[in-house]
Amino acid sequence: MGGRGRAGARRAGGPEGGRGHVVVVGAGLGGLAAAMRLAGAGREVTVVEAQDGPGGCCGTASAGPYRFDTGPSVLTMPDVLADTFAAAGAELSSWLPLRRLDPYYRMTYHDGSRLDVVAGAEAMAEQVRELCGPGEAVRYLRFRRHLEDMFHVEWNAFIDRDMTRLRALARPYALARIAALGGFRRLDGLVRRHLTDERLIRAHTFQALYVGLAPRRALGIYAVIAHMDTVGGVYFPVEGGMHAIPRAMAGAAEKAGARFRYGVRATRVETGGAGVTAVRLDTGERLAADHVVLACDRLAARGLLPPEADDRRLRRPRFSPSCLVAHFGLDRPLPGRAHHTLHFGRAWESTFDALAAGRPQPDPSLLVTCPRTDGDAAPDGHATLSVLEPTANLARGGDWERLTPRLLDRMLARLAGLGYGDLSSAPRLVLDPPAWRRRGHSAGTPFALDHRFTQTAWFRPSGAARRVPGLHFAGMYTAPGVGVPPVLISGRLAAERILESSP
Repeated sequence: MGGRGRAGARRAGGPEGGRGHVVVVGAGLGGLAAAMRLAGAGREVTVVEAQDGPGGCCGTASAGPYRFDTGPSVLTMPDVLADTFAAAGAELSSWLPLRRLDPYYRMTYHDGSRLDVVAGAEAMAEQVRELCGPGEAVRYLRFRRHLEDMFHVEWNAFIDRDMTRLRALARPYALARIAALGGFRRLDGLVRRHLTDERLIRAHTFQALYVGLAPRRALGIYAVIAHMDTVGGVYFPVEGGMHAIPRAMAGAAEKAGARFRYGVRATRVETGGAGVTAVRLDTGERLAADHVVLACDRLAARGLLPPEADDRRLRRPRFSPSCLVAHFGLDRPLPGRAHHTLHFGRAWESTFDALAAGRPQPDPSLLVTCPRTDGDAAPDGHATLSVLEPTANLARGGDWERLTPRLLDRMLARLAGLGYGDLSSAPRLVLDPPAWRRRGHSAGTPFALDHRFTQTAWFRPSGAARRVPGLHFAGMYTAPGVGVPPVLISGRLAAERILESSP
């Protein structure tokens, strides 16, 4: 781990800060990205985290001798993470060796067919040719080039751009180009213009759930998520699972000079005539600050902020669906399984209709993770298995004391039918919407706000950063949005605003 020491409450006895001091609230990936860049630039940084270690949504938990990642299960676009380490004067490979997965994903269908998503255009086209025929392989290659064009335009216009600044609006050429590529059509329609096989269409539209919408409601611009997954590659830490990422980030940030306060909760952001002045802690301490980065649940953070920081876009938030996740400890390995397997159900449109209505899906697709590259997650000769089923969030109500056991029983039966064996007596950890809420996620969803047009790009809630000098936001509630690379970018954008405002 690059010689990382414990990032504890070092030098944390009394009021800290002064001129140029930055307090980051939240040691998730967004807050850590901001802290690394600010510390690397020589700023005095204190990170305040209510939990006893870093991670936030990229967390970890145990059941007996088994350890599970409770957040993201893979990493895409590792160059974004490498750039974050470089800003702190660190090298990603020395702190966090990564392994590219092969295949990236495996997709199985109710008719018994299977598609492996693999590296390389021609190798992937061959997979499509075997599943769907030569004509669809030709169409796939054209669509792949189309996604690449969309990605490069959107990266500069939306993803990697600070949406709190008015100059971010002045991109008429980019907007016209995105429109011409179909980015403002609906995702389902965009994909169907290029592909004809329903299995391949599902493989390039299920990612709409990442942005909290059905494919027929999500904007076509989110087709680039499929590009990130199926073209850019999928990675996993060699050791320690996904939780190794925030641990390494915290270590690199501390080595660059950042201080960490774990087990301490921020209770209020104080402001004065010139903007932010301090952060109050539940210990009674007052941390003087010229800048504050709030990198936590944006709805929960409203209670920390002064009235002028209220964002009207959060008065009627539209949340993404939630999920039921069951983590199992197995007394046997699972040879031949991919790290990620998406088992599609027979139903498709009706599953999204059920989520929107707050009902259980009639025939859900399951995302199964077998992290075979994470050797320390289970004893020798054992393995772990994690299964995710999308569900409604708590904003839709629901009797989860009744629903969770019912859905879990259905999941166990489905897994047995898919060849995973009888897991009913296996050690397990179950996270349902009420459990996500107990972990601090508004509406019981770990996926924050959905990405409908009115909650995308400039419309994502970050306007308070303009109204209160020195106040900045990072994390999945802000632009660019949900996902590991976007959250890392949000931390970078917050740090850049601070560095530019007080060089």
